[in-house]
Amino acid sequence: MDATDDPRIIRLGVEDAAAGLALSTEAHWNQNEDDWRFFLSDGVAFGIRDGAQLVATAALLPYPGDNAWISMVLVTASHRRRGLATRLVDACLAMARERGLTSWLDATPDGAAVYGPLGFTPTLQLRRLKLVKSASASGQAPSSATLDALRARDRRATGLDRTALLSNFAQRSGSRIVSANGAIALVRDGRTARHIGPLLADDAAAALTLVDAIARSETGPLLLDAVASQAAFPEGLTASGWIIERPFQRMRFGPAKTAGEDMPFAVAGPEFG
Repeated sequence: MDATDDPRIIRLGVEDAAAGLALSTEAHWNQNEDDWRFFLSDGVAFGIRDGAQLVATAALLPYPGDNAWISMVLVTASHRRRGLATRLVDACLAMARERGLTSWLDATPDGAAVYGPLGFTPTLQLRRLKLVKSASASGQAPSSATLDALRARDRRATGLDRTALLSNFAQRSGSRIVSANGAIALVRDGRTARHIGPLLADDAAAALTLVDAIARSETGPLLLDAVASQAAFPEGLTASGWIIERPFQRMRFGPAKTAGEDMPFAVAGPEFG
């Protein structure tokens, strides 16, 4: 592919999950093949190939209520700075407009500088935090909770009906939904670390208590994406050994069509909202 080429954008299918995973692995992201399969089956994923190689992707994940998440915007190192990511995001936005959807995404600082001129406006900020653990669990697992309880609390917080997403997460091997003292969270496998989120709670103290119980019952590294405005929560995490890896800026394209009653303490992930 020459720099002057205008490569064709194609729709991707579930058979492209392994190729998509290769791109997100190259970028050192935590998504696994199950995540890719969900995007490819329940969302709309676009890609660009150079010969047989998938070199760039972007996905649009619609949610009921006229909202959609744009994510998995990836370009392999050898094909960057050719405008491929912008073309793929434009394809996602065009499909969202056709369906009357407001588009959302969670951007890195570099990404936010790109998406702003495209018409995205910033909303809330997130912080990706990581806890590196020893190989042995040191505490009792928190109590199990139901998918219905998580789904209802998530909808109250986000204003979105994410039954399909949360059901997919919960059905995966190794996933668990846990709760304690007015807090509830989902824990699932990622490629390199277990991910906590969404996490909903009555207050920061309850959220921190549940995270501590989860951490004591897990045996490997953990990730979560904290809402920065819930300041006592990320502050409490860093005080207990969690490290801030990077910020994300949530951005919206189009009118706000949903509003939650509560603010989550940690989101499902920057790729899912």
